[in-house]
Amino acid sequence: MTSAENSSGHAGRLLVRCLAAQGIGRVYCIPGESYLAALDGLVGSGIDVIIARHEGAAAMMAEAEGKLTGAPGIAFVTRGPGATNAAAGIHVAFQDSTPMILFVGQVASDQRDREAFQEVDYRQMFAPLAKWVAEIDRADRIPEYVSRAFHVAQSGRPGPVVLALPEDMLSSIVEGTPAPKATLPSGRAAEADIAAILDLIERAERPFVIAGGPGWSADAAAALARFAEIAEVPVGVSFRAQDYLDNRHPNYAGDVGIGINPALTRRVREADVLLALGPRLGEMTTSGYTLLTPPDPLQKLIHVHPDPSEPGHVYRPTLSVAARADQVVRQLSERVRPPALSRRDQVADARASYEGWQEPPASPGPLKTEHVITHLSRSLPENAILTNGAGNYAAWLHRFFRYKMYRTQLAPTSGSMGYGLPAAIAAKLLAPERDVICLAGDGCFQMVAAEFGTACQYSANIVILVFNNGQYGTIRMHQERNYPGRVSGTQMVNPDFSAWARSYGAYGATVTENAAFPKALAEAMTAGRPAILDLKLSPLAISPSMTLPDAT
Repeated sequence: MTSAENSSGHAGRLLVRCLAAQGIGRVYCIPGESYLAALDGLVGSGIDVIIARHEGAAAMMAEAEGKLTGAPGIAFVTRGPGATNAAAGIHVAFQDSTPMILFVGQVASDQRDREAFQEVDYRQMFAPLAKWVAEIDRADRIPEYVSRAFHVAQSGRPGPVVLALPEDMLSSIVEGTPAPKATLPSGRAAEADIAAILDLIERAERPFVIAGGPGWSADAAAALARFAEIAEVPVGVSFRAQDYLDNRHPNYAGDVGIGINPALTRRVREADVLLALGPRLGEMTTSGYTLLTPPDPLQKLIHVHPDPSEPGHVYRPTLSVAARADQVVRQLSERVRPPALSRRDQVADARASYEGWQEPPASPGPLKTEHVITHLSRSLPENAILTNGAGNYAAWLHRFFRYKMYRTQLAPTSGSMGYGLPAAIAAKLLAPERDVICLAGDGCFQMVAAEFGTACQYSANIVILVFNNGQYGTIRMHQERNYPGRVSGTQMVNPDFSAWARSYGAYGATVTENAAFPKALAEAMTAGRPAILDLKLSPLAISPSMTLPDAT
């Protein structure tokens, strides 16, 4: 054992050495006095420290890195308000099944349970939002807790872990040796399960595949394409998993999510065998639990999920397989055979309905969102990463953009507003050679607008498209449907977003008509600095399929 492996120093340094031993190269944080020793430990550690403007955004950056890499993203926040702010990112990680670890400063152990300054019981606070919540009371157990956190965050259904760090524990002198990198289960299915899946698919008349969930990779996406081609099955993807299969592939039938193609709805409902490769089959993917009938679906359901407690959570499966979807699809692609009776017509019909759904109806106003999205789809490099938060603007993106490569879509299945900008920053820092485009509504952007300063500070040269219609459009749509003509709480007064960009020395421009968008986008992408395009849209363009008057 070398002195570097087991050296005296305060516990903050040991904690950082444990992170380095797990391969961590970047953390996101808002600094706080409750974890000064950890900040000190990061000095000279080789781990990059990204300072955000708000703890919620720091947590979302860490979640986005976890989503992109498959390894836990790391965030540090201070006690009390810092932790409560970060809860938004923890919720994203939990619902999106993303590996992530949040370290929270805590009051000194001799002040616990006195309601000391900013004291919170994090075990109670985060219990519904995280896979595991713990407080490290002994500095010599830091390697044990960190090792367990990395195993828990990545095993089974991945998710967030929260570790609280009492201030006196973190500053105490300790000796310790970091544990080796986490060793994870293979996630492979038993051969009998693979044979059973293939038997059900081969004998089906109208099979359909829904791919989604955690743990996928580019190799798994390629295996999905091979399996679909040989098995002659159409493939849909779950909510915000549109990059799991090249959207140009002849077996790709569209996204089984919010705003679903009506023809695709019918196809899922009429399938006799439904193979769910990884998704939880939650509200968004099942159109409010209507595509399948709970608890006993009409379709023969094969549910593959890494958490053995997930199949049967809502729907009783015909066959339940506790394994990672990426491993299962590789196993399936190696053993699949063509069906005895060709299903090529079904695949062609599903593809034709997807192509027809891609034809955009014209929305009101001289600048149309469908024009923006179709131009992005045609002009961006295949490996460009697109991020977004929540809002009706994203419905155009889901419907009209064609994703060509795995992990080019970065969006929250939890439907969290404000996600797009922090996610874009994390993506650009992780892959500076790739183009990163953030799409955000004017309300979505302003929840995290201060993070544009983070992008500028770290030269994360992202392009932000602000879809500016002066309102919380999704809520206004629902408002008109339920209480027509009674506008309440949905109107906004916005700044000049392009001037906001220029105040940072970044690129900013305003776009008001279709013809101006291609040039503005090209200039923003080649500006060599972060950029904001303020897209002035008609408030009547409320969704791809309706205008605001149609909503009443």
